[in-house]
Amino acid sequence: MNALALDLPVTADDSDAVDPDLPLIERFRAGERRAFDELVRRHQRPLWRMARRYLRNDADASDVTQQAFVRAFRGLDRFRGAASFRSWLYRIAINLALNHLRDHAREAPHVLGEGDGGSAGATGPMRIIEGEEQAELRAAIDDLPPKQRMVLELRIYDELSFKEVAELADCSVNAAKVNFHHAVKRLRARLGAAVPLRSAEGRR
Repeated sequence: MNALALDLPVTADDSDAVDPDLPLIERFRAGERRAFDELVRRHQRPLWRMARRYLRNDADASDVTQQAFVRAFRGLDRFRGAASFRSWLYRIAINLALNHLRDHAREAPHVLGEGDGGSAGATGPMRIIEGEEQAELRAAIDDLPPKQRMVLELRIYDELSFKEVAELADCSVNAAKVNFHHAVKRLRARLGAAVPLRSAEGRR
């Protein structure tokens, strides 16, 4: 097969940046409920895409996304900023998605087709060839060890910093980078894809 082109992030991993959602959180805590609407608008679509990768069903992803925002709304007064708001929100959605999968384990799995929201739905820096090669890449990612798959998808599809990825994967930043490195190495071995790791890893 032809090599797949995986264009990874070229910007630095800005893990020490101030959380851009903090001003909205402070406005919400000060009584401006509309500030939460802006948080929803900012994160709704990427959160849905993340849930869709887990659930592989549009309606289920929408339900989990809505539930995640409801829980975030109810719990935002207790948010202390140890993690970014985005990674905190993603953790809520991931837990909800995993709970949904556990509760519906006996249902027949939905198989991704060419029109489904897998690799083709990514709006981040990863761009791939359509058709059969897209399906092969999705299958290769699905076959990665769970931690490597999670790190790769959060970094590539969701464009999270390695700090945020580490928070969600319950590991150190260095371990997140190592898992990412090994995930891309596995994809290279399976697909013959040229993946420029240096630009994807960036600074801490």
